[in-house]
Amino acid sequence: MGMRLPTWVWIGAITLSCVAGMVNVVGFLGFEHQAVSHLTGTTSQLGMALAQGDWRSIGHLWGLLIAFSLGAMLSGLIIQDSALQLGRRYGIALALESALLFVAIPLFKHQQIWGAMSAAMACGLQNAMATTFSGAVVRTTHLSGMFTDLGIGLGHLLRGLPLPLRRLTLSGLIISGFLAGGVLGAWLFIRWQYDALLVPALLTGLTGLGYVIYRQWLLLRRR
Repeated sequence: MGMRLPTWVWIGAITLSCVAGMVNVVGFLGFEHQAVSHLTGTTSQLGMALAQGDWRSIGHLWGLLIAFSLGAMLSGLIIQDSALQLGRRYGIALALESALLFVAIPLFKHQQIWGAMSAAMACGLQNAMATTFSGAVVRTTHLSGMFTDLGIGLGHLLRGLPLPLRRLTLSGLIISGFLAGGVLGAWLFIRWQYDALLVPALLTGLTGLGYVIYRQWLLLRRR
């Protein structure tokens, strides 16, 4: 990450990682005990289900993989570019993510796998949106890349090589945000059950709406 990311990207990445941490914990604590913010474990579970001929699990797991991918596809359709520009349609993407999380709540309450799929689609949309605005550097719904960057940095430090401090700092903050979201999500789930998703849904929705209003205000000022 050689470029200097603006402040709003740092704040956005940390906030979104916290959102993903909350959503994923609710998925884990829910009736299916299923991760929804990343696909590595889901793909491994699918392999086991295929080997065991567990067709119910195969259908559910394929659904989660497809839902996450559809969310990423929606982000590509909405934002349409990989350039770092504040004017892109991030507000619309955030509002759509919020809607998907709101839809997931009643589905989860009725123990429908569609709830997990809706949450997975929201995470796929978010992850693709973050990748787009950061030039394919930031991932906010899973941490493998962030921990890998920290490990590489430690190796460079031991060899006396220069450290990419901005990248390592961002990785550490995203990890911290995801962990904080997990703690908050678990705490809320104990008290509110699936209504815990109201917090990330409202956070993304209000942010998206505020961003759209701000963009419209800027456009009117320039006329």
